[in-house]
Amino acid sequence: MRRLIVSAALLGCYPVLLVAALLPAPVLFGLAAAASYAVEYAAPRAARPLTDALGKVHLGITLRFAVRETLALLLVARVAGAEAPWFVALAAGMLAIHGVRALHSGLALRLRQMLSRMPVTTRNLDVSALRIPKLPPKPLRDGRSLPFLYLDALPVLGAVLGAATATLGAAAALAAGLAGALALIPYVRRAAPLIDRARVLEVVGAQVERYAPEVILYFSGATAAAYQARMWLPVLERIRRRAIVVLRERGMAAHLEDTSLPMVCIPSSADLMSFRALTGAKLCLYVSNVGRNVHMLRIPTLRSVFLNHGDSDKEASFNPFSRVYDEVWVAGPGRDRYRRAKVGVRDENIHEVGRPQLEGISTKGPDLPYRTVLYAPTWEGWNDDLFHTSLITMGPRIVRALLDHQPPLRIIYKPHPLTGHRDKAATRAHRKIVAMIEAAELAKSKARHPSRAAAEQPHIRHLIVTGPEPHLYDCFNECDMLISDISSVVADFLASEKPYAVTNVAGLPEAAFHERYPSTEAGVLINSDLSGLAEFLDGEDTLARARIKLRSYLFGPEYPDAMTRFDAAIERVFNES
Repeated sequence: MRRLIVSAALLGCYPVLLVAALLPAPVLFGLAAAASYAVEYAAPRAARPLTDALGKVHLGITLRFAVRETLALLLVARVAGAEAPWFVALAAGMLAIHGVRALHSGLALRLRQMLSRMPVTTRNLDVSALRIPKLPPKPLRDGRSLPFLYLDALPVLGAVLGAATATLGAAAALAAGLAGALALIPYVRRAAPLIDRARVLEVVGAQVERYAPEVILYFSGATAAAYQARMWLPVLERIRRRAIVVLRERGMAAHLEDTSLPMVCIPSSADLMSFRALTGAKLCLYVSNVGRNVHMLRIPTLRSVFLNHGDSDKEASFNPFSRVYDEVWVAGPGRDRYRRAKVGVRDENIHEVGRPQLEGISTKGPDLPYRTVLYAPTWEGWNDDLFHTSLITMGPRIVRALLDHQPPLRIIYKPHPLTGHRDKAATRAHRKIVAMIEAAELAKSKARHPSRAAAEQPHIRHLIVTGPEPHLYDCFNECDMLISDISSVVADFLASEKPYAVTNVAGLPEAAFHERYPSTEAGVLINSDLSGLAEFLDGEDTLARARIKLRSYLFGPEYPDAMTRFDAAIERVFNES
């Protein structure tokens, strides 16, 4: 309804402005103009599809502002006459405002191009020699000039009071716009040296050589997949060797958590392969299989190791591409998945190193007067063969059953970061679940006369987690039980030794399901008709010993601890070099 109202107001203001200018009716024009500015400001947030559609049919925001200015000129012409000197001055001022907008947009675009053309960007490295300028305030660096567009409110609204006032408003808008555009020039001048590729690479290379990295964590991918690298940063901060993070996509560092590790982002494959400052390292760790890995794999002096971003029974965890690496590191004896899959990874190249990230996972629940269930479905996968998500076919029904359960349960809903990346049906299911949980919260808050039985129940607040915080492992510690799909979430949750259930999206027979996905052997199976869910929530927990046994199988021995084993694996590589 809100979107419909905003859409009608956005399109309806202009006929009113035209009629008010032709009558002429200055007061009506002023009211309609003020309303149109307000609606224009709100539309991108409340009716984004409409504004996008208008842009595609050449009725974008710049043209809409120009139409409003033209109607203001029409109003002045009807009131003061087209022959009036003030009208001529106003028309010239309106035209000049557009010229200033173009000047500002050009400078802002030039600044963005200069910064985006830097051959390498860094974090936690001293590159002060490059004298990278601070960015100007956001209104100045916005190439779309939206704040500059709204300056025309001075002459447009001034037209209500007459030609002279409108002309003075145009002069004020022109002066403000020109000042803003000229303020960008020093920033553009200071940024000019940053497009000197050779110098930037030399300065950054010198700092990397001074740091002398020994281990590289390499990552390339979509920003939604940043969690794959993020999970390894605290681990690499604790190893004995000096580690550095190499990224390929501009802006990726902003999606990684704070870390003391130096980072370099080198978008160009040619620059990466010729970046000599990295040749002193001996080991390169990869956390995902992406095409751009090949650029680093070409460096012959680096031993390549595939870490992955979690051990699971997904086909992605024994991808045939893994055989391009010198070694594959897995958490524990779960390495059998490569042997069963027969994808060409030699057993002697697989090394068990533990999973240091799991050290903070508690085996105790949150100790609340009610149980907390974590529902953490995976995403829809890159193709139908990797489709393991329950979100589309079962998700809303699972959440509805949890919301309706008696005694009441607390729900933590944490979908995979890539949810909806391939299939928009997953996005729709996600939104439906969010709406259900929010509606349940709203219904509780609006209950004015609760019954005595309801009043005796504890107040339960559900949690929807769609960002990086709280972390998945924090959610593990805040729940008593897990419902998930075939993914590394299931394997990692075994570190908690708490009950878990896995969805049988493919509808396999139970024996075949457990045989194909060993990490599910100590969990309850939930079928597409939700059979198994009631048993999981209300039945006796008979799988506690099985979970402990499976934990040892997936992650290896508890002693020495995983961090010690991981660090020892790195030292082995250096001793063998």
